[in-house]
Formats: sequence, C-alpha cells, structure tokens
Amino acid sequence: MRGNIRIHPNASSVMYMEPASSKREEIWKVKPYPRKGDELCLGHITEITVKSSKVAPECSKYHNVPAVVFALTGYTGNLFHDFTDVLVPLFTTASEFNGEVQFLITDMAIWWTRKYKVVFDKLSKYPLIDFNNDDQVHCFKHAIVGLHAYMEFTIDSSKAPHNYSMVDFNRFMRRTYSLPRDFVTALGEIPKAKPRLLIISRQRTRMFLNLNEIVAMAEEIGYEVVVEEANVSSDLSHFGKVVNSVDVMMGVHGAGLTNCVFLPQNATLIQIVPWGGLDWISRIDFGNPAEQMGLRYKQYSIGVHESSLTDQYPLDHEIFTNPLSFHKHGFEFIRQTFMDKQNVKLDCNRFKPVLLEVLDQLNQ
Repeated sequence: MRGNIRIHPNASSVMYMEPASSKREEIWKVKPYPRKGDELCLGHITEITVKSSKVAPECSKYHNVPAVVFALTGYTGNLFHDFTDVLVPLFTTASEFNGEVQFLITDMAIWWTRKYKVVFDKLSKYPLIDFNNDDQVHCFKHAIVGLHAYMEFTIDSSKAPHNYSMVDFNRFMRRTYSLPRDFVTALGEIPKAKPRLLIISRQRTRMFLNLNEIVAMAEEIGYEVVVEEANVSSDLSHFGKVVNSVDVMMGVHGAGLTNCVFLPQNATLIQIVPWGGLDWISRIDFGNPAEQMGLRYKQYSIGVHESSLTDQYPLDHEIFTNPLSFHKHGFEFIRQTFMDKQNVKLDCNRFKPVLLEVLDQLNQ
C-alpha cells in the first residue's frame, strides 16, 4: 500500500485512508506468515485487519520509511523454518530498502530476534516494533503486510523484487556474518592442501551410528574431517564460521543442513536420505535450494541394510517392501515413522565413491 497508512496495533488493524470523495470500501483479514493453507500453523498467528477507511485514529508516531509487518510464531524455532518461513522471505521483501525500513513483528519471540539480531540489523536500521505490545498509532506512506515467499527455502527470481535469487541470499548471509570465504579454491592451486569435510552429527534422531568409521574412511581417502552438531541453541556466528571454512558439508536429512547458507560458492552439500521414499522431499527442501545458491549437490539414499528400522521390523515388512504406501497417511505419519524413529549406519564401501567423486570435482 502507498498513501496515508495508519497502523494501530492495539486494534490489530492497518488502515488505508481514503479521500472523502472515495466510494471504495475494502477489507482483508491477513495472517502475515507464509504458510497459507496450513491451518495448524496459522492457528497461532495474530490476524490483522487491513481495510480502506475514511475514519481512523490520529497518528501518534510518524515514519519516513516503509513498514513491513510479519509474524514470528508458526514453525519458527526449527532452523529450516527460521529460514524458509522468515529469513529468506524477509530478505526478498526488505533488501531493496537498504536498511531504510521499519519492521513491525506480530507474535514476537524475543529470544528469536536476539538469535538473528545481526540479520535484522543488516536489513533495518530501526528498532523492531513489538506489534502485540504497542499502543501507538504509527503512520506510514508505504506499507507491506506479510512477506514475499515462494517454494520451500527458495526464491523465485522471476517474481522476486529486483530478481533476487538464492545466490544473492547466500552472499547476504556470508556478508552479514562477516565470513571470509566467497569461493572454494581448486585444490590443485594449493600445494598439499586437504579438502575440509564437515559432518553434521545429530543426537536424538537420524544419527550416524558408525560416525567413527565414516570419519576414518573420509580421512583415509584424503579429507580433513570436522564433526559438529547443529541444534536450535547453536551459536549461529560460530557455526557459520565452521561451515564457511569447509569445502564439503554432509549430513542426514534434517534442519541442520540449512547451514549450507554459509558455504562458499562451489562448495558441495551431500544429503543422506533416510529410508522411506524421502528422495522427493529431500530434493525439494535442500537439493534445489543448494543448487540455486551456486553449490554443488549430491544426494545419497540409504539402503535397507543401512537403516536402524531393521531393528524394529522384519525384512519382509511393508515398510521395506513398499515404503511409499505409508505416504498416504500424511506428512505427520511420515515424519514419525521415517524421521523420528530412524538412525543411519552408513555402508562405507557403498558411500565411498560419492566422497571420491566430490574429491575429484574439488581438484578440477
């Protein structure tokens, strides 16, 4: 909206002031969070009324910059959703203003805004306004209610302002966290350099059951191996530095792979796909975004013998003979069955060619 706009948090309303002669009367109900159609998620989001009006409360605070109104609850608190639902859409929505933009956040989570303070500081020069706990009437000449969002963890550059892309987002994240490496250097250019491989470990689900064996195999073929656990409480600044320092990052499908946003261009992401017909979701969640960021991408789907589900079910069970039949029960069932109750024992002989192929690419 552009014009005389009054945002009144107390009334959860955004009003577009119409001239007295106008006959327009429009009203929208907006939940400013991207997951349209997901009623479970949107049930926690404050609904905002956006309307054209000839009557409105007097302004108590004037702003000379645009407003962007968005929500913070939903699925945030999971690293993948932090980026997919808020940070990537916020980047595409607000970047064009070069910091001259005011954020108004509904359903504020203070710990969350602290965790991503450097991102907010990079996108806006102004203190965040806690929409649900503000009694001012804020007046703007330009306002955006809700964020530009596309597919999972991606940007559709044909629709985004200024054709922003995931390459731009990857560069933005490296600059925001002052990370030194923009590109992976071909190994042939550095004598005796070993490529660095980061293995993202997990502690509760989708764990590598033979982590030591995987590390030993990778070191034997020429990698310097770093093992780190990514979780909600991870210091993003520290983790970003670790990720940016490596040439290859690998892990089992899960939120920790979202850290690929810190990888330098031409680095490689290897996603280990658990048993259960999860290739499609793995590709959508991390494969496509990685490639759109200018990263190399490898996907390794484990076999039955690499899954801990063999400890829970006989080998002739439908979970092994026809895993896709379980998908008809919906995503929650898929998550509980194939994600929350499965660990991985990687077959190093079967997986080794993947690491050798990546090594070969790094030498080119």
